[in-house]
Amino acid sequence: MNIIVQKFGGTSVKTKELREQAAGHIEDAVREGYKVVVVVSAMGRSGDPYATDTLLGLIDESKPGEGGAERDLLVSCGETISAVVFTELLRSKQLKAAALNGAQAGFITDSNHGNAKIIDMRTEKVEELLATHDAVVVTGFQGVSEDGMVTTLGRGGSDTSATALGTALKAEWVDIFTDVEGMMTADPRVVEDARLLSTVTYQEICNMAYQGAKVIHPRAVEIAMQGKVPIRIRSTSTKEPGTLITSMLGGAPGREVAERLITGIAHIPSLTQISVAADPEQTENMHARVFQRMESLGLSVDFINIGPESAVFTVPDPHAKAAVDALEEDGWRISAVPHCAKVSVVGAGMTGVPGVASKIVTALSEAGVPILQSADSHTTIWALVHEQDTDKAVSALHRVFDLGRAGVRPPSVS
Repeated sequence: MNIIVQKFGGTSVKTKELREQAAGHIEDAVREGYKVVVVVSAMGRSGDPYATDTLLGLIDESKPGEGGAERDLLVSCGETISAVVFTELLRSKQLKAAALNGAQAGFITDSNHGNAKIIDMRTEKVEELLATHDAVVVTGFQGVSEDGMVTTLGRGGSDTSATALGTALKAEWVDIFTDVEGMMTADPRVVEDARLLSTVTYQEICNMAYQGAKVIHPRAVEIAMQGKVPIRIRSTSTKEPGTLITSMLGGAPGREVAERLITGIAHIPSLTQISVAADPEQTENMHARVFQRMESLGLSVDFINIGPESAVFTVPDPHAKAAVDALEEDGWRISAVPHCAKVSVVGAGMTGVPGVASKIVTALSEAGVPILQSADSHTTIWALVHEQDTDKAVSALHRVFDLGRAGVRPPSVS
């Protein structure tokens, strides 16, 4: 049995016309001899009647630490509605289809409501139905805890559902259908000549996703990487193959990536840079105390630079006041720069190559963009800039690494 997984996001199932386009991809796959596991998100975005954010708007979210189990039960309705509607559409096209919710499809999770992690996949029911059906439609974003409570997987959870099923079922590949062509070298709303990336490695796409590219959730990529299942990011509205995500082990595609210095430019807006300074008598265990304080507030910090008597890091703008107030209460000297953006240069080919950092600094300087902070890893170099300079920074870096050239069509995964 040759199985593929096709996931359709909220914008791909929002209207009857879009659902018809999505169904066309499933019909194509069935004609080619594949059994298709279809993963669907809730229909639409905030304001649409069954979208996740619309459902959340029905209840009081002012106390996010309370009522997690009930919230999960509520928002799981969106994907359930979507799965049933989509299954009926497939049946109207003479395809034999069945719908399953997350629990029925075998998603066993921990009990962390709102951001549950998958701990086991029990896909016997899916496999049983695939033996007699063309397609099995599964609700994305949800599962069930070991004590039988409905859970949800957090933002981007339907991507995670799709690659988890692909890995568990040993699928040929996973298609992630969305409203864009695939992964681009930069946000096309910022850079006009951003181009489609034909092929990227799992590591590159994870880095791009963690640094702000929103096409696929990095958790989903990590699961596919563990199972060595290729992913394709495609547009629902075309038959184009989009972007192929794979390990790139051997063959012509591997040569393409090996010769590519930089994959793309990503960015995350709405950050506040917080600088913490200690008086000489405060330096003992300073860093532990600062970050334990952030942990006690439930704040995730990023872009950390540490010195003997200082610590610099970022938090999202909405959390900055709580962080600053707590640190000042503890007696630290604090300065904060709000409305910053983290701009990232990502590329598997930069490791060990001299001159990359110099190019970045020079390009930003010539564009008149001050660098507030920087850091690097083997495959990523980050710069913190004022948010008002984001477009200039991204465009300058995209240009200096010549990322706007015409791309290469993706290879087949079959």
